[in-house]
Amino acid sequence: MKQYTAVNWNTPENDYAGMFWEQNLRQFWIDTEYIPSKDIDSWKGLDPAMQEAYKRALGGLTLLDTLQSHTGMPKIIDHIDSLQNKAVLSFMCMMEAIHAKSYSTIFTTVSSTPEINEIFEWVQHNKRLQYKAATIDRYYRAIDKQNVSNRELFMALSASVLLESFLFYSGFFLPLWLAGQGQMVASADIIKKIIADESIHGVFVGLLAQDIYRKLDDKEGVKRELDELLNQLYENELRYTDEVYTDVGLSAEVKDYVRYNANKAMMNLGFEEIFEIKDINSIVLNGLNVDTTQHDFFSKKSTNYEKSTEIVHLRDEDFKFDLNPGI
Repeated sequence: MKQYTAVNWNTPENDYAGMFWEQNLRQFWIDTEYIPSKDIDSWKGLDPAMQEAYKRALGGLTLLDTLQSHTGMPKIIDHIDSLQNKAVLSFMCMMEAIHAKSYSTIFTTVSSTPEINEIFEWVQHNKRLQYKAATIDRYYRAIDKQNVSNRELFMALSASVLLESFLFYSGFFLPLWLAGQGQMVASADIIKKIIADESIHGVFVGLLAQDIYRKLDDKEGVKRELDELLNQLYENELRYTDEVYTDVGLSAEVKDYVRYNANKAMMNLGFEEIFEIKDINSIVLNGLNVDTTQHDFFSKKSTNYEKSTEIVHLRDEDFKFDLNPGI
């Protein structure tokens, strides 16, 4: 009879699971803590081409987060030995579902129901977007079995990192770019929270992948497969970028940003950068600084991660007030 093991957080299983668990807790949020409806006037001020690009960017992001929460993370969790690492991945899986819902929260603010349905129809039939999802999904499906080789697991983990650290960012560009110019700022607060999550997801899964890579016999062959996968996704991403951004004149800048994040993905996997990078749009790079932006207690939640670290419970004595001080 199989013996089942309970996760024991009192004994660290590695050097990083506890740290990533705590960081995930500090970053926890839900979409309803934010008020994207404050962007209605800003949205009306955007020209139709910019509105269309924005909706397509969010639609593409929704598909990728749906894939990650419904397929990617659950399949990977099955083949990770450390119970503490499994717990961290489970938390991340939940956050991916929150990310997917968050885009709908923004959509509800800026679009009518027919417009929203039209975008989701576009997502379902866009060849470049579907290629992205299908390519990543193929590596997830390869580990949908009981016995998985280290090579198959490494490639699934690597596909996850490419999704988290690379493929999302063509969609993130426009919300950050607009927010840097004072447009769609409330919605960008949600986007920045998502980016903060994806950042640590990519690093954590990258560490898991590096652990597996060290066990591989044919490291050179596996690295060639990874490079080929990245190049396929990169070529597709260039064409996808043209489809979304040509009409608003941002394709060239987004492509530089795509290459910048492809390098980050490879670094998360422990490899050298592969693209030479020009200067990235400073407005967008500044938007990646999620330490803090606005802090308005009356309109939106702070976008920093400060939360209470010491909790003092109330006692009966705390409600005994001296109504006649000084007497």
